[in-house]
Amino acid sequence: MDTTLDDPLVGRSLDGRYRIDARIAVGGMATVYRALDTRLDRVLALKVMHPDLAADAAFVDRFIREAKSVARLAHPNVVAVFDQGTDGPYVFLAMEYVPGCTLRDVLRERGALQPRAALDILEPVLAALGAAHRAGFVHRDMKPENVLIGDDGRVKVADFGLVRAVGSATNTTGAVLGTVSYLAPEQIENGTTDPRVDVYACGVVLYEMLTGGKPHSGDTPAQVLYRHLNEDVPPPSAAVPGLPAALDEAVASATARSADLRPYDAVALLQLVREARAALTDAQLDAVPPQARAGERSASEDRTSVVPRPVAGRESVHHTARFEHPPVADPAPAPRRRPRPRGPLFAALGALLVVLLGTGVWYVSSGQFTRVPNLLGKTQEDAQQRLAAAGLDVEGVRREFSDSYERGTVMATDPAGGARIRGNGSVVLTVSRGPKVVTVPTVKGMPLAQARKALAKAGLAPGVVTQEFSRDVARGAAISTDPGAGEQRAPDTAVAIVVSKGAPVPVPTVVGEPLDRARTTLEALGLVVQVAPEQTNSPQPAGAVANQSVAAGTQAGTGDTIVLTVSKGPRMVPVPNVVGQDQDDAKRALEAAGFKVKVDRPLISFSHEVAEQSVKGGESAPEGSTITIRIKAL
Repeated sequence: MDTTLDDPLVGRSLDGRYRIDARIAVGGMATVYRALDTRLDRVLALKVMHPDLAADAAFVDRFIREAKSVARLAHPNVVAVFDQGTDGPYVFLAMEYVPGCTLRDVLRERGALQPRAALDILEPVLAALGAAHRAGFVHRDMKPENVLIGDDGRVKVADFGLVRAVGSATNTTGAVLGTVSYLAPEQIENGTTDPRVDVYACGVVLYEMLTGGKPHSGDTPAQVLYRHLNEDVPPPSAAVPGLPAALDEAVASATARSADLRPYDAVALLQLVREARAALTDAQLDAVPPQARAGERSASEDRTSVVPRPVAGRESVHHTARFEHPPVADPAPAPRRRPRPRGPLFAALGALLVVLLGTGVWYVSSGQFTRVPNLLGKTQEDAQQRLAAAGLDVEGVRREFSDSYERGTVMATDPAGGARIRGNGSVVLTVSRGPKVVTVPTVKGMPLAQARKALAKAGLAPGVVTQEFSRDVARGAAISTDPGAGEQRAPDTAVAIVVSKGAPVPVPTVVGEPLDRARTTLEALGLVVQVAPEQTNSPQPAGAVANQSVAAGTQAGTGDTIVLTVSKGPRMVPVPNVVGQDQDDAKRALEAAGFKVKVDRPLISFSHEVAEQSVKGGESAPEGSTITIRIKAL
C-alpha cells in the first residue's frame, strides 16, 4: 500500500530550498525522499533523520560527521553528498539521486549471475571502497542492498551511514552493528574494524552473485553469526559446478576467517579480482549459471542488525527494519526496538544463544557508566580491542616521545585508566614514539628484509638501497648503513642501506664457443646463465654463442645473470657482379652488400678494371665473408 500521502513531509520544503515530492524508502534511522533542489533545479535524494533521534545531540553530531566523511570521497562510484542542514526538528542530507535498482533486486529477480556480470558489478564497488579505504574510512555494512545500479548502468555504493575511521572500533552503544550475513569474524568477536571487514563482505557478495545464495544461512541471526565464526565460506563451485577455480580462489582469499590472510584493503582485492578475470576465457565469463539457489535467504539475514548481550532487566534483541522499497540513495539503517519478550521462554532462548555463540558475540548495550580499562604499556591494537570490548570508542590517537614506554605502546589515556565514563564514551590514546634519540642498530649480514625490520623496530625509517660488491657479505645481505651502526638519530630518520652484490667476478669472453662449453665456463665462476629464446644470424658457426649480455672484461657479482644468444650461422647474401667496374666502385658495392673485400693486382699493371671476382655475381655468400677481386693485367 502506498503511504506516501500519509507522510507529513511530502509536499513540504526544507530549508526553503528542497521541495519533497515523494518518499522513496524508510529505515531505522532516517527516511529517504525524492526532492527538487529549487535553487539549482535538480532532482536529488533527501535523507531526513527521524525526529526522535534528532533530539539526541550526540547522534546528530555523528550523523553530520559521517556525512562529511562521505562528502570528502568524491568518487564516481559513491553516492555523492551535496549538502547537510536542519529545519526545525528535521536534520537532513541532500544527496545524489540514482534512478534504478539495487543489486538485491537483481539477485532476487535473476538469481545467480554470469561471472562477467558479477565482476562488472564488483569491480566498481571495490573501486569505490578502495577510495574510502585510502581516505581512511571503512564502510562496515557492505551488502547487495547498498549497491545501486542506475538505469544508465552505473554502479554506486550507498549507505555510508555506518562509515568509521580506519582503526576505530565498531560501537553502537556497545553493540555489533551490521548485516549478519556479511559480518567478518573479527566484527563479531571484538567489534573492531579495518578495511578487511569490507573485503570480507565483498567476498560474500561475490559468492552470492555467483551462486544466487548466501554462503551461511540459518533460521536466526545467531545461527548465521555462529557459522561466520566457525565455518569457512565454501567455494562457489560447490554450489554451481563448473565455476572456474580462479573465482573460488578470489572468494576464499576475500573471506578468509583470519583477517591477516585477506587482501589488506579493497584496492588489493580489486587487483586480485582483475587477475582472476584475466585468467578466464570468454566462454567461462559468459557461462550461464543454474538458478536453483536464486532468492535463497532468510529475511532476518538481510537486515542491518544490532546483536546485544543480555543484561538483567533489559533483555532485548534489536533489528533495523529492512527497506520496504528498493533504496535509490543512501538510506542508513539504525536500531529499531522490537517488543520485549517476557518470561521463561526468553530466558531459554538467551541460554541457547549463549551456547551457540559463546560470550564473544554479546555486547553490553545498557548505555550506563563504566570505567576506562588500564591500558598503559599495551600496544595500540590491544588497547583499541580492550576499549571496544568495554563498549568504548577511540576518539583519537596522539603520539609523543617517551623514554619509559616502548615505541608503539600506550603511555597515557584521556580519561585515565579507572576513570568513570559513559558506556558509549570515547577515549583519547597517547602512544609512545619511543625516545627522542634512537641508536642505529647493526644490520651487517642481515638479509635486506630483515635489516629493514630491524631499523623499523628501532624507530627508524628504511631509506634508499644501493648495491656494492663484497667478498665478505653474502649476496642480498646488508653491508652497512648511513648513518652507521651505533650512531644516534631522531626517530623516523631515514637510514640508507648498502646491500651486497656478492664477490666481484671478471666476466670472460665466451662468444664463438659452443653453448655448453660457454655455460660451464660461466657457471664455474658463480654466474647464472640464461639462454635467449631467439637465435640470431652472426659470423659465428651455428650453435655457437653469438653474443653475451655482459661484456667481457667487466665485473659481475656472484649470482648475477648473463644472457647468451646462440648463433644461427651467418646470413647468406647475394653477391653483386662487379666485373668490368672500376676497382674503387667495385669495392664500395661489395662492402655495401655486407662483404669484406680483398684486391688482387698483377705485379705490373696500370689498369683499375676488375677482371674477375672470387664469387660470381648473382651467387650467395655468407654475410661478412671476404670476396677477392682481381684487377686486369696490361
